[in-house]
Amino acid sequence: MKKKPSDFELQVLGVLWEAPGLTVREVRERLPDGKERAYTSVLSVMQVMRKKGLLEKEKSSSGGGDLWTAVVDREEISKPILQRLTQQIFRGRPSLVMQQLLDSENVDYEEIAEIRKLLASLEEEKK
Repeated sequence: MKKKPSDFELQVLGVLWEAPGLTVREVRERLPDGKERAYTSVLSVMQVMRKKGLLEKEKSSSGGGDLWTAVVDREEISKPILQRLTQQIFRGRPSLVMQQLLDSENVDYEEIAEIRKLLASLEEEKK
């Protein structure tokens, strides 16, 4: 991927990673920042994202509008962003990133259990 997605494009990708095959209207309704955006504004951004190779669309079999899907996966987008952030802000130390996330987010028991599983799996891989 040549050009990294903007913050708004990342929101659109996040919506489509969670629920592929949505119409523009459905994407617009699910955007996490809660801002009111015109349908045409969201459509324009999604058309640009299609030209960038981030999204694809296909005709709906029910005739209810085009269905949009992300063609890049979450890891492909998030990995370079997180690597850059880790290097630039946290001196290349993933433990500092984790500490910041855990301190600033509302982390429930299920999330802690999931993090423990991920760490155990990583420890096994590194042996």
